[in-house]
Amino acid sequence: MLAAVVAQNLPAKWEELTAADFQKAIAKAQQTCVLPFGIIEKHGPQLPLGADLINVRYVTMHAVEQEYAVVFPEYYFGQIFEAKHEPGTMAYSAKLQLELLQETTDEMGRNGCKKIAIVNGHGGNNHLLPFFAQSQMATPHDYVVYVVSRGAFPPGRPQMKTKTDSHAGESETAHTMISRPDLVHQERSGEESGADRNRLDLPQSVYTGIWWYAKFPDHYAGDGAAATKELGEFDVKAWAASVADALRAIKADQVSPRLQKEFFEGSKEPIKTKQ
Repeated sequence: MLAAVVAQNLPAKWEELTAADFQKAIAKAQQTCVLPFGIIEKHGPQLPLGADLINVRYVTMHAVEQEYAVVFPEYYFGQIFEAKHEPGTMAYSAKLQLELLQETTDEMGRNGCKKIAIVNGHGGNNHLLPFFAQSQMATPHDYVVYVVSRGAFPPGRPQMKTKTDSHAGESETAHTMISRPDLVHQERSGEESGADRNRLDLPQSVYTGIWWYAKFPDHYAGDGAAATKELGEFDVKAWAASVADALRAIKADQVSPRLQKEFFEGSKEPIKTKQ
């Protein structure tokens, strides 16, 4: 009876578990672990460098209160080359980003995480993470990687005051007002412009890496002064609920592991694949 009570009260944070409790936590989580993925970059004049990391971690911890999983420590080794001109930005090479993420998920898998949900909290990872998930098909693994992105908000969201709302804008400032209000300096929001400069003259079918700098050279897109706690509370609650829903679906997913195993078997000798 006592063991059951202890199991129910297991911490979700990987780093807070003892070795013995880690074994119990993996079992309780049904071998499902979460890797909240943020970044270290400038967030306008009013938010901390780690806003993405702080927010995604906050949301994930509230999600696992609803659907238990083991949560990997702070991870911020993602794509942020577009902010290298701003102080405090940590922009690791593309090679290191992929190698470190691969070794991290490999180690998580080796420790019993057979379903790894990467919860993305940074827009600059929107291309990196699907590519990473796709690259898992290159080499056999006994675990499955899932990328969990933030979807559309449900009905009832407070009315937005701004039209441009992206990096460090109204909503992201509102989220940080909930996760770490002590680090938000909303009064500084107007010290720089978050307006879209729209300095490129290219068709929509053409992509170039300088697009973000061409639009938002101050690495600020929107107006944090418009943020409210009401908006932040709604968004964070909805985001956490969507992550919890994703974890439930991932735990219930029996098809992806089966098909992945089937795929790896077939890839050993493709000449034998029935045509």
